[in-house]
Amino acid sequence: MTASQNLLTVNQLGMQFGGIQALSGVDFSIAAGSISALIGPNGAGKTTVFNCITGFYPPSAGSMELTVDGQPQDLVKLLSSGLFGGSHCIARIGVARTFQNIRLFREMTVLENLLVAQHQRLNHNLLAGFLRTGAYRKSEQEAIDNAISWLDVVGLRDCINRLAGTLPYGHQRRLEIARAMCTKPRLICLDEPAAGLNPHETQELAVLIRQLRQDHAATVLLIEHDMGLVMGISDHIVVLDHGKVIATGSAQAVANSPAVIQAYLGVDDNQKVEAAA
Repeated sequence: MTASQNLLTVNQLGMQFGGIQALSGVDFSIAAGSISALIGPNGAGKTTVFNCITGFYPPSAGSMELTVDGQPQDLVKLLSSGLFGGSHCIARIGVARTFQNIRLFREMTVLENLLVAQHQRLNHNLLAGFLRTGAYRKSEQEAIDNAISWLDVVGLRDCINRLAGTLPYGHQRRLEIARAMCTKPRLICLDEPAAGLNPHETQELAVLIRQLRQDHAATVLLIEHDMGLVMGISDHIVVLDHGKVIATGSAQAVANSPAVIQAYLGVDDNQKVEAAA
């Protein structure tokens, strides 16, 4: 798959909660191998889009397709496929995420958090586990090796046996990313990864996100309020306001969009001209 091909295509996505229309006619696509950002004012619907893509909410309308080994997979159909539908099925075909509010297992070690993330890839045969068969031990060692390699990537190898809840906040953010990447996702969705980070930590985060794309062939979609980070690393930006897409394009195109300026600043054209003078 080349970077010019779409990994994710969202078409006319809608989400309604009772009488509230949270999303309406949302269209965008994410190119394979890209870093894309979903931005907008508070309440614009960004996290709702994430929750639909990652299987936490079945959308009220529209379609979402993820390209897997050259074939489009209908995520909406997967979500409604009965007993075995749901977010775990979305994760199984290659969509992982982090959360705005960190959701680590605080009383588990750093290594254990990464091993838990890989449960779908381990040998679950009860008898094999009881007998510690060669296949079971091989599966277990591969998971440990994978976890350690990601701790090296995010700079947390020295923290391997520490409880996750005792790590500094910035380290916990990195651990969440490592945990998501342990599942070998085609698409990783980062929900406000810079929230609570200081400027130095945010710069390190930018380097890490670029590294995920350059060294590990990850496609990244992030929600972020730190516009410096967004504009610095994004190939493509989608802007939401009141549940609708109001602009898409490069960082420069989005920054100069009157609709985007209006959504963020709430000023008319005359005021924008005066402010720019």
